[in-house]
Amino acid sequence: MRVIYQLTAGLLLVAGAARAQQAAPRLSVAELALGGEKCAQAHVRAAARTATSSVRHRQKMDRYDVKWYKLDLNLENNARTVSGSGLIRARNVSGQPLDSLAFELFNRDAVNNWGYFIDSVVVDRRRSSGWRRAGSDVTAALPQAVPAGATFEARIYYRGTAPHGGTAAIGNALDTDSDYGVNVTWSLSEPFSAHEWFPVKQVLTDKADSSAVWVTTTNPNKVGSNGVLRRVTPLSGNRSRYEWHSRKPIDYYLISVAVAPYVEYVNYANPASGPRIPIVNYVYNQTALNDFRTEIDRTPGFIENYSNLVGLYPFATEKYGHCTAPIGGGMEHQTMTTQDGFSFTLTAHELFHQWFGDNVTCASWEDIWLNEGFASYGEYLSLVQFGGTSAPRQWLDLTFAQAQNNYNFTTNAYDQFQPGGSVRVPDTTNVGRIFSSRLTYKKGAAVIHMLRYLLNDDTKFFNALRTYQSTYAGQSARTRQLQQVFEQQAGRSLQYFFDQWYSGQGYPSFAVRWNQVGTNLYLRVNETASMPTVTPFFLTDVTYRVRYASGQSTLLRVTQSQATTDFATTVPAGQTVVGIDVDPDQWVLDYNSSAARDNTLVLAARQQQVAAALPVYPNPCRDVLQLPALPQRAVTAEVSDLAGRVVLRQALSGTAAALRVQTLAPGLYHLRLRQADGSLAGWTRFAKE
Repeated sequence: MRVIYQLTAGLLLVAGAARAQQAAPRLSVAELALGGEKCAQAHVRAAARTATSSVRHRQKMDRYDVKWYKLDLNLENNARTVSGSGLIRARNVSGQPLDSLAFELFNRDAVNNWGYFIDSVVVDRRRSSGWRRAGSDVTAALPQAVPAGATFEARIYYRGTAPHGGTAAIGNALDTDSDYGVNVTWSLSEPFSAHEWFPVKQVLTDKADSSAVWVTTTNPNKVGSNGVLRRVTPLSGNRSRYEWHSRKPIDYYLISVAVAPYVEYVNYANPASGPRIPIVNYVYNQTALNDFRTEIDRTPGFIENYSNLVGLYPFATEKYGHCTAPIGGGMEHQTMTTQDGFSFTLTAHELFHQWFGDNVTCASWEDIWLNEGFASYGEYLSLVQFGGTSAPRQWLDLTFAQAQNNYNFTTNAYDQFQPGGSVRVPDTTNVGRIFSSRLTYKKGAAVIHMLRYLLNDDTKFFNALRTYQSTYAGQSARTRQLQQVFEQQAGRSLQYFFDQWYSGQGYPSFAVRWNQVGTNLYLRVNETASMPTVTPFFLTDVTYRVRYASGQSTLLRVTQSQATTDFATTVPAGQTVVGIDVDPDQWVLDYNSSAARDNTLVLAARQQQVAAALPVYPNPCRDVLQLPALPQRAVTAEVSDLAGRVVLRQALSGTAAALRVQTLAPGLYHLRLRQADGSLAGWTRFAKE
């Protein structure tokens, strides 16, 4: 397909393919924090509202699978009036003849004088005899039943005024406002507001295979939308029709429009593994372009870096771009993000959504962290590549702190510790909870960073991200699918990790006591959890920096396998330990951890050191765990869960035995062999499938 740009003399600026190396930005704390923060603010700045469709109506909509949306609308940049048609091409997947079509469209509100009249519904060129409206639920009678498996087209002709103000879930689905002295009308549909500007099926798991957005407007307005601008058709009355088409699968809330007398500025990305990608920027005016151009010009490098790390930009055969609108943040509309301005972290965040959120979309708002957590982590990946030496670590420190605290941007300080809350969204009708900056964005990003630490191999980590992208490209996915991808890379079950960090709540704190005796270093680590009634214990590796009087240091990575865990190691001869730092490189979401010397700490650590790690197989196991190398004497096997509760005891004797575990629930367990006097004869961990 050929991209056709309508140009006004002096308004198009093209960045050369060969870009000068940009200097690392000087980013303030607020700028580092505000990438995901501004995205979250854009989503919840108006009153939260529940999903509009009833359960029964959702069941009716599930009878068909959307193939194509085509909007043909009249819009201006200074009004919320909408007129035209929305076409839904779909296939009957119910297994039975389909005699009615269910969809969503905002109903008339006589008090506020907004909402939409439906003038007609035409299915396969025949008019519907009538339709029923219950709130925003619409059910139209089909003039002729659609056979099972057959494809049909329904065109809904409608007109009215988009709702405005506190009724909208995110700002407004279709809003109009001014910035830089320019009036702009734009859409913002996530999560439940697409029906506020076009007829739609608001179901995350039903992506349309393709889409088209045609908008007629008064010159000199330009219209930005998804995909490729095939043509701009001049019309009478000083009007033009912008005809955007996309052949990529797209979720309902990612279809977008923005209308204003924009200045157009195009630059290009040249990823090593793909074609040259145009980046089409529709900016308020020349003054805004002058203000934002330096930050806009970071976008090609961001695309090239992400393409190298997680796979080619998913929409490389179409474009990427931006439309400016005063939305109070950003929104990752597919191939054409809407932003109120440009900053390093905001631009990086919204762009990474094109992979995580657009190409692969969360299949439920319960799993929104698959969109927002990864987009937030994209900020970090861009800072590592382009942000200089100190900014990446500052971002990590700030993000981890925000995951545990309320950050007050007025005072630039943390004003309240938050001990609980899960990454999993328990209430998918609460917009504020779905787009929680602390949990969905910041803690979500921290969980991804900890998955990277768990694998302890960047090749495996980025292989996992590329596999997730290629496996579920153009589809939706749940957390379970991501977990399976990471388990393939890890070669073991990670159920315990997702139980702790995705559905669990809180964070661990590590209180370390240590002592040096000669060349022996002993550590006793006590872990406490911030939400012990929900997640009493976090099984995790932790890295400690051992600092010596000589100024040298070494890193020690060990597993915190129980609430109190003892470790012993040796230090180089002649080295005196002067201190220990907990998690010095900020890998684990721990809170207020500390380390102090304890000159009495010797014997307890030695006793733990004597107990050998046991070989066991298969691991993970189903019904039986084999122990091929038992001590000569009789022992008792003691199995405890992650909370420290003993869930199984079994007497064992001989040099080989089988532990029967069929009664245990799936998960991760600790196995200890106790001798008759209670002393420890061996230990290990195993996973039950």
